[in-house]
Amino acid sequence: MEYDVCVIGGLGRAGLPLSVVFAERGHRVLIYDKNEKAAEVVRAGQMPFMEDDGEEYLKRALQADRLHVTSNVADIARAEILTVVIGTPVDDHLNPKLELIMAFLEEITPHVRDGQIILMRSTVFPGTTQLVKEFFERQGRKVKVTFCPERIAEGKAFHELFSLPQIISGFDEDSIDRMRVLFAPLGCEVVRLDPMEAELGKLFTNVWRYCQFAISNQFYMIANAYNLDFYKIYEGITHNYPRISGMARPGFAAGPCLFKDTLQLAAFNNNVFGLGYAAMTTNEGLPNHVVDRLKLRMNLKEKNIGILGMAFKGNSDDRRGSLSYKLRRILKWEAREVLCTDVYVHEDDFLPLEEVLRRSEVLILATPHKEYRDLQLDGKLLVDVWNFYGKGGLIGV
Repeated sequence: MEYDVCVIGGLGRAGLPLSVVFAERGHRVLIYDKNEKAAEVVRAGQMPFMEDDGEEYLKRALQADRLHVTSNVADIARAEILTVVIGTPVDDHLNPKLELIMAFLEEITPHVRDGQIILMRSTVFPGTTQLVKEFFERQGRKVKVTFCPERIAEGKAFHELFSLPQIISGFDEDSIDRMRVLFAPLGCEVVRLDPMEAELGKLFTNVWRYCQFAISNQFYMIANAYNLDFYKIYEGITHNYPRISGMARPGFAAGPCLFKDTLQLAAFNNNVFGLGYAAMTTNEGLPNHVVDRLKLRMNLKEKNIGILGMAFKGNSDDRRGSLSYKLRRILKWEAREVLCTDVYVHEDDFLPLEEVLRRSEVLILATPHKEYRDLQLDGKLLVDVWNFYGKGGLIGV
């Protein structure tokens, strides 16, 4: 076929780095995506979002003429492997919306050819890979279906795609062998699992991380309740003590994956997942805790509150799932005025950093962007859950 791989939905944060790396390492890659605006940006050699070293890799792939972008779904027939980076969202009742996956399959089926491989890449509800295989069998299509989960951290894709092991899974040896060939140019290890093992493994990974944040956030809130600085305790208990050296630091644990994947794992286990639900209420409750502590200290109705950072994590331009927005919603009920700013995320009602610093009596560091390191705060009250400035995280009363 004309292309080795077509990445469907490939202009997003998971698909584009993978597409570029495949092309840069020798594969002939086609990206199918309906986002024409992003397509124009990529064709011009620019990344539409932040990724370390991304544009350097992108330009090399384009110069080698191994990376092309299309918005015509019929073009997917021109590739040997169809890599799908469309995950499983959750509905208003917090259950996986599998019907969206099925609707997507209905859309592409007329253009799928016998002999192609369908590679599911995004996090999916356990059993989805089997459902996709059965769907194409009912359609009479002779295709193979595999699942090789994406495992990168946003912003680090062009480093981690070469260094982290790739989990591969499929229903027969030929599928597994073809996945080995696909990922071989990346030079990374390959770990084989069965499809449902791989699906659960991806969920376990994200939920484990989410629960790590939750226990640290719970400890942080307990310390605050007794007017103690969590970070003084943290430094004491982690000093030269290996059994707790991997303890996460508190912070607004958010993003497009961790919360959603915890819900998916709970739904898969018939909603029997007490630890996961506790993690969700803890992490989602941290903005409320911050506001409640401030209310004990002052009359917020008389204060302008500045929120520094609206992205879901530091040094990122991704706002999806960010708890900064939840913090803003809560404060709008409680404070005189809420002023928001971000180095990388731009919205009409955001203000320049200098104006937020000047007009706010209280500042909350919601996202620890590196550009905030040397701010002159002029004695203003600062809430620093992350201990970004090394002065502790206590919200004292």
